[in-house]
Amino acid sequence: MTTELPAPSRESARPLLRPGSRIFVAGHRGLVGSAVARRLADDGHEVLTRDRELLDLRDAARTGAYLKEVRPDAVVLAAAKVGGIMANSTYPVQFLEDNLRIQLGVIAGAHAAGAERLLFLGSSCIYPRLAPQPIREDALLTGELEPTNEAYALAKIAGIVQIQSYRRQYGASYISAMPTNLYGPGDNFDLETSHVLPALIRRFHEARRDGAPEV
Repeated sequence: MTTELPAPSRESARPLLRPGSRIFVAGHRGLVGSAVARRLADDGHEVLTRDRELLDLRDAARTGAYLKEVRPDAVVLAAAKVGGIMANSTYPVQFLEDNLRIQLGVIAGAHAAGAERLLFLGSSCIYPRLAPQPIREDALLTGELEPTNEAYALAKIAGIVQIQSYRRQYGASYISAMPTNLYGPGDNFDLETSHVLPALIRRFHEARRDGAPEV
């Protein structure tokens, strides 16, 4: 599921990633970011990463300086503050502000550093909670968001608009994609902070391990 604007008329057609491209993956330790980093490395690209202890992506100045130093050809923005229903309900300020800071710093920094391409990864929670199924892209902003993660969703919507704005104003080859209901290696399986699918997987795993008659 992707969300993007048609390329501006002044934007020339650009090739796919060149062999051996330098690609900065923000959020390389997360579920999606780690999978993307593995695939890019397998495809022969130079994957650039920076651990949170060395670079706080909420710090726009330091993020911009790092990107200007390494000059990536492309950026994958998979970094985000994420959590389950309980965490989103308890800490809406952090989910809103941390994600806004990450997005503003990485996207603006990538553009200033001359990154030719950028992929911003969002979430299906940007769509109305009562959107018809299967969800269509044009359902965005047509109804009320799920209240429990509204702050996170609004931050992600702002990121989409930022990407669209860079395309419109600068002709940047930046796009957004909305992965949905993912699970796999590197996921968070904590029952209080994880998403629904990994929490269910853990419950079923523990029930089978413990010989429980039901979940």
